[in-house]
Amino acid sequence: MRFTPRFSDLPRDLRLERRVVERPGGHVTVVVPSGWTDARIEAWLDWAAALPRDLPRLGDGAPPMPSPVLDGAVDRWSHRLAAWGRAMGVFAGEKDARAFADDLTASVLLGLAAPGPVRLVGARVHPIADDLIPAVPHSPVADLQDDLARAAFEVETRAVQGERFAASSLGRLCATLNAVADAVARCQGPAADCTDPAANPALARAALAARQAGADDAAILRAMAGETFAAPDAQPERPTRLAVLRPDAGQAEIDAAIRAALAGPLTLAFDPDTAEALAEAADAPSAALSWPALCGLGGDAVSALESLSRLWTTALEIELASGFSADGASAVRRHTARPINLWLEGVLEGFLSAGRGLEAAEEMTALVALMAATAAQTSSELAVALHPTPIWPGVSSRLDAQTDARLSSLAEDGLGGRARNALEAARTAAGRSGRRHGRIAVTPPGPETTLRLGLGALTTRQVAQTEGGETTRRLHCAIHAVIAAKGGDPEDAERWVLGRRTLVGAPGLDHDRLRGLGFTDAELEAVERALAIVQTLDDAFAPPVLDAGFIRDVLGLDPETTDAPALLAALAPVDALDAARAHVFGHSDLSDWPQAPEALGDLLSDPAAVETELWLAFARFGDAPLPTITILPWTSTAAEVEDLIRDAKAVGTGPITLVPTAPPSQPVLVLPESEARRTPDPAPSRTIETVVERVVERDRTRRKLPDRRKGYIQKAAVGGHKVYVHTGEYDDGELGEIFIDMHKEGAAFRSLMNNFAIAISIGLQYGVPLDEFVDAFVFTRFEPAGRVTGNDSIGSATSILDYIFRELGVSYLGRHELANADAEPLDADGLGGGQADELVPASHFISRGFARGAAPDNLVILPFARRIEPEPSPPRTTDADACPACGDFTLQQRGGAFVCDACGVAPSMQG
Repeated sequence: MRFTPRFSDLPRDLRLERRVVERPGGHVTVVVPSGWTDARIEAWLDWAAALPRDLPRLGDGAPPMPSPVLDGAVDRWSHRLAAWGRAMGVFAGEKDARAFADDLTASVLLGLAAPGPVRLVGARVHPIADDLIPAVPHSPVADLQDDLARAAFEVETRAVQGERFAASSLGRLCATLNAVADAVARCQGPAADCTDPAANPALARAALAARQAGADDAAILRAMAGETFAAPDAQPERPTRLAVLRPDAGQAEIDAAIRAALAGPLTLAFDPDTAEALAEAADAPSAALSWPALCGLGGDAVSALESLSRLWTTALEIELASGFSADGASAVRRHTARPINLWLEGVLEGFLSAGRGLEAAEEMTALVALMAATAAQTSSELAVALHPTPIWPGVSSRLDAQTDARLSSLAEDGLGGRARNALEAARTAAGRSGRRHGRIAVTPPGPETTLRLGLGALTTRQVAQTEGGETTRRLHCAIHAVIAAKGGDPEDAERWVLGRRTLVGAPGLDHDRLRGLGFTDAELEAVERALAIVQTLDDAFAPPVLDAGFIRDVLGLDPETTDAPALLAALAPVDALDAARAHVFGHSDLSDWPQAPEALGDLLSDPAAVETELWLAFARFGDAPLPTITILPWTSTAAEVEDLIRDAKAVGTGPITLVPTAPPSQPVLVLPESEARRTPDPAPSRTIETVVERVVERDRTRRKLPDRRKGYIQKAAVGGHKVYVHTGEYDDGELGEIFIDMHKEGAAFRSLMNNFAIAISIGLQYGVPLDEFVDAFVFTRFEPAGRVTGNDSIGSATSILDYIFRELGVSYLGRHELANADAEPLDADGLGGGQADELVPASHFISRGFARGAAPDNLVILPFARRIEPEPSPPRTTDADACPACGDFTLQQRGGAFVCDACGVAPSMQG
């Protein structure tokens, strides 16, 4: 087969650049054509990572040096295909093979085409490579009317469900185990205490959460030892399963299809021939050609399309023979049926960019017909050089009938006439020499192949990458061009879709209305600055954008109890707020755009749906049908899926593909607290030590302290540096604020401590548990540190923060394990369990000023009310006498005097 190059000279003026791209293993530097986006480069790198590199033994020496683009991956791939093509007899000699490889490389670098996914390893039937595989009786189509096939189909459905559940559970499990490792890593105390759940409360909570998520003790111990756990970034996607549901299918077959559709993507065909065609197309090597890129070459884009179709049909034939399949059965089926899949991408986008709308639909269809006809002619040429597909006698009559139907759908002049002539020529060539390929499908490629072309789904909004590497949103360039060509205002359309990001002129909530409500230039400027970066109108009016004093004094609302939606509701009615949101952030599409040109019709409301309708027309020129894709919401029920299946089967529109969507990552079901309590936890299989917590849901609004509040002042010295800790309490005794004063320290250090205390106080008032602060800041280590004097519970501290939160933990949480009053004077890390001083009268703890004389002076603290259990006292050797002051039998002799242990009175009595 002779090969005439068409594109190999065009990349000479192609501008290349070095780009740094982030990959899972780190950043890599690659050489790519200028203008490629990061996403496009990553798609090509993913493709290059899975390329096979096996070559036939030709004995012609080393291949030519590859170009630097993508580290030479495209050159290696094209020269591999050329070598295999020469070994198979596709090319007449080395010169034709090299011309083919250069043309193939040029088409990729120019963005004219992109190959579909390939396999690095697998099975194949290749006589040149000497790896023949015996036929394996296996069909990818599940006939649900066959009891054995349906049983195997049900087993696979359960496997798909299990993989999905395992993936979601594995991510949560790894997160909880990593939280265990983090709780140990954040601890700054002794290693033995950091890995002890009894001494490290954060570790105890994390370990409990990990156990509830399904982790065993071995995994928890490994996490405590520092091991981290990572779930797979993405589960390997299973191919869409294929089943045939015959017209006379019973309820058992329909139920099996419903369960499979809810478990994962499922394609249903309603006759065996269609199912077989879909199965063969799924195994076919594929490629996508770019019509916008062909138009960008200049000259006759239609002739370039014919050359490109011929080039890539040859490439797919070689890939069909030298490429790998998933298993032996797929390899045998692929070798026998010899299917290929060729697609013309961006047809609608290219015509819209040229200013033409749906009035050119016949020309778009004719382009696809011309591509398919050229591929069929090339297949007949390959049949002459090699031999026809083994199944050709059985498919020739079917192709004749399909060709008649295709000719009737094309116009007789212009581009349609050119496509008709190509179809007639393809039929003549097939009648003379047969075809190398049993099926030439015309079906859309996967999203990765489309991304490698630099294209995507045709939507109203388009995400573009700037020269600086940032992404920005804009009106799709093709929609922009066709609106301008039809006499519309594309800038107005862009403002309609993307919004104006300002309240100037906003209906119902413009600057005039806000000024009437008391907004000044300062508040309006703050709101306008926020609108440039926020995503919702609520965020633009929430604190700290609007000052709490302004909300309280001017708007008359309580800033601590009024959230952003309630604040907006006080500014304007609901209808006005909806109009303002659309004015600022834009509409979902252009369906209600008042300035839309009439000639565009439904194209502006949902361009993706219009493109899908065209795809169904394009697929008529291929040998495999195009299923209608239906997206199933994650809330879909079995009854809803059954209705979809029965309607499709009754209407007879062809095969359908049902794709369930994944549930949201954040829970949306709100379970009543009473029901949650009623559901018991599963009983453990053995007696184990557990950590019990009480989880209390708090209102996340700020809780104000009373104007006259209780608290205490603790003076101490840490490492010789004086520290004053002031506390403020709620009426119920809960800590609500702290103040930290340092004596004769630098202004910067004192200011940092003061602001740190304010931050802690705000957190406490918003409901952050004191336990979290204590766990986070105890064991922190910095100077000053060392011995603590002036505190009866804390004997040493590793830092000022360690001392402060030990004090708060002991005083307000009963965390007596943090007390270390018996530490050695020079032991800065002492964690002893020292005893408190002797009890003192209650008046020592009650503020006379706070109580204003309401508390009597003769209050005492009874021994059983102490928080610290005293050490067992030794057996008494003498009997106590009655105290003449209080009457208690607690009078003891202390030296030469008697002292009452209950009231503390020391009466003058003779021994």
